[in-house]
Amino acid sequence: MLKAVILIGGPQKGTRFRPLSFEVPKPLFPVAGVPMLQHHIEACSKVPNLKEILLIGYYQPNEALSRFLVTAQQEFKVAIRYLQEFSALGTGGGIYHFRDQILSGGPQAFFVMNADVCCAFPLLQMLEFQKKHEETHRYIMLGTTANRTQSLNYGCIVAKADTQEVLHYVEKPGTFVSDIINCGIYLFSPSIFEHIAEVFKRNQQDLQLCSSCISEENSSWQRTEVIRLEQDIFTALAGRGQLYVYKTDGFWSQIKSAGSAIYASRLYLDQYHVTHPERLAHNKAGAPVILGNVYVHPTANVDPTAVLGPNVSIGMGVTIGAGVRVRESIILHGAVLQDHSCVLNTIVGWDSSIGRWARVEGTPSDPNPNDPYAKIDSETLFREGKLTPSITILGCNVSIPAEVVILNSIVLPHKELSRSFKNQIIL
Repeated sequence: MLKAVILIGGPQKGTRFRPLSFEVPKPLFPVAGVPMLQHHIEACSKVPNLKEILLIGYYQPNEALSRFLVTAQQEFKVAIRYLQEFSALGTGGGIYHFRDQILSGGPQAFFVMNADVCCAFPLLQMLEFQKKHEETHRYIMLGTTANRTQSLNYGCIVAKADTQEVLHYVEKPGTFVSDIINCGIYLFSPSIFEHIAEVFKRNQQDLQLCSSCISEENSSWQRTEVIRLEQDIFTALAGRGQLYVYKTDGFWSQIKSAGSAIYASRLYLDQYHVTHPERLAHNKAGAPVILGNVYVHPTANVDPTAVLGPNVSIGMGVTIGAGVRVRESIILHGAVLQDHSCVLNTIVGWDSSIGRWARVEGTPSDPNPNDPYAKIDSETLFREGKLTPSITILGCNVSIPAEVVILNSIVLPHKELSRSFKNQIIL
């Protein structure tokens, strides 16, 4: 029997995802037409004998999350539960805190995955890789190739060429270590908890030595429980013949900022040709012109003179008027794009409206298309005191008047604009 754990973080996380994470927990943000988490759950549901999926995070239970869990369980016929941490416990602390829940029923192994990654999820291949070397390969991490410069932004893996044993692991090194990076997807035997327990005990001992911490007992207990898989566990396991890397050539990206959601959407839409051709829109008489990969929710109302694509996803109940042009964008549910508006490299928030002949445009933050190993850069919001040009984001319920231009800007929710803006955050 197998299980899967998805680490979904909490409200303090996802700050780079604002203003979109104000309305919906980041893991439920729609990417290629379905919530980010659904891609993970669907991949897990295809693994034979995987009986339960546990979501671990520190979001307060909320209606959106509960509704998502109910529909996902019905659709994928797998038990899904949400386990709430009392505070952020780190990638290792969360699974250690809920170890009894993970181990109940006696799974032989379990997957652990970060919610903010987008990938082809080669879970069956990872299982196969582990089964081939059952004696030694207790812990498998998914790795992929990055370019030399960008590898410094990730966990770097030095592995033996023939066996793929991890000899050395460094999280975000200062200088080049390896171009194989950690994808945030793991397959563990239950014995991983012995290693996490060692770190937990060591943290406790360190706290007992620090007498000044005794007065703040609650926070010190919390600090004992904060354990990071990457820095605390993998670094120690490397070179001990137990941790191995399975390298994937499939697509992979992190979804840290809103800009990376548009890129992730492109990767998933591309995959739909194989996994969900029914989700892709096609050109037909009396329907809008479709260029490249486009997802249109069945309830959306799109004028046949509109031109959509490539890489566009249109949410539930969206209205798109005559002559509208949308490219490289995500239009969230209930938005209205009035006649002849033009939307490029933008995320249009829930229930927002864009006036006639208005142009809303951002600057893509895509990886270098000429480098097969390039990853998306997690861009800083400001550079040299100026807003870095990036995709334009309209929060929910934003109103853009007719005939204005909004360029490289972030508009917070519930704003009614009256003029054009360029390179600004509109509070």
